Amino acid sequence: MKIEKIILDEMYRAYSTGSVSIDGDLHAIIASEAIDGMCVAYHGENFSKKKVVWEKAGGTMSIIEVPNTNGEFLASQNFFPGFNALTSKVVHAIPKGEGFEIKDFISIPYLHRFDIIEKNGVSYFIGAALCTSKTEREDWSDPGKVFVGILPNDLSQKMEVKPIIENLTHNHGYYKATYEGKVASYITTDEGVFVFLPPEQKDGEWEIKHIIEKRVSDVAVFDIDGDGENEILSIEPFHGNQMHIYKKVNGKYEIVYTVPRPIEFAHAICGTTLRGLPVFVCGIRRLNAELFYIEFNKETKQFDITVIDENVGTANIVVINEADRDIIVASNNTIHEAAVYVIK
Repeated sequence: MKIEKIILDEMYRAYSTGSVSIDGDLHAIIASEAIDGMCVAYHGENFSKKKVVWEKAGGTMSIIEVPNTNGEFLASQNFFPGFNALTSKVVHAIPKGEGFEIKDFISIPYLHRFDIIEKNGVSYFIGAALCTSKTEREDWSDPGKVFVGILPNDLSQKMEVKPIIENLTHNHGYYKATYEGKVASYITTDEGVFVFLPPEQKDGEWEIKHIIEKRVSDVAVFDIDGDGENEILSIEPFHGNQMHIYKKVNGKYEIVYTVPRPIEFAHAICGTTLRGLPVFVCGIRRLNAELFYIEFNKETKQFDITVIDENVGTANIVVINEADRDIIVASNNTIHEAAVYVIK
């Protein structure tokens, strides 16, 4: 594989990543976590064109495309460094000419991650609050919750949400994948890894499964060894220095691999393919601050690591698979850099 890095911008505390398609044109989106941070959509040849989504808002943790629209998306704001997020909210971004119109959508204190899950023609909102309240940065005495709601067809309408699980400490990680063949949300906490399955019917109840019972910061889910069943890559504990791959053995998830290199503040993980090769892409924010991918070597039956970049401190990534290339959209937080890596 040939990997080309394109530096898009210097962006203070670049953090959140996403992508949308507007009139068939791919837009890579990167937003800052900083107070008064910006959000920019990059597009065109080599992503050389840019549209400013907002100049000053910041605190963006998640960017999620709205299904069946021409590039509309929801994004969080006001989740600032130091877990300063009492006023966190979700806004609705609507493409308008060479920019975007921004409208407030819903406010949820300490909302860290959210997503839109589609099931049987219904679009569900699921949001994970890191905690419920705080007196100072390291106060974790009031644990977080997971909220769900039904996304209205008209996003100018109010959406009602309700908590479906509470008392989740360090309610930090989120990943959309499948579980036993069904679309699911994986949410990670000090209490472990939970799987949330949306209801079969619009008025039905969510199903919740507690699949790993230990402190987990983040997960990515993908069939990396090609056996037809998803593996789970974890970061442990909260913002931790351990990374493990779990495989389901006799109905229970067991560690089959531990990343052997020294790690500090692992944060960005994604299960995907790069030029057809199943991989986990990983970003580390401190120490060597590297971006790398893990693959399963079918000849040696071992996991191999390939470094993509170093000394960048990637906070979040989104991987886009195209016919003739794959694209890693990366927020290189430690060096305040917005970048993409083009793989051919």
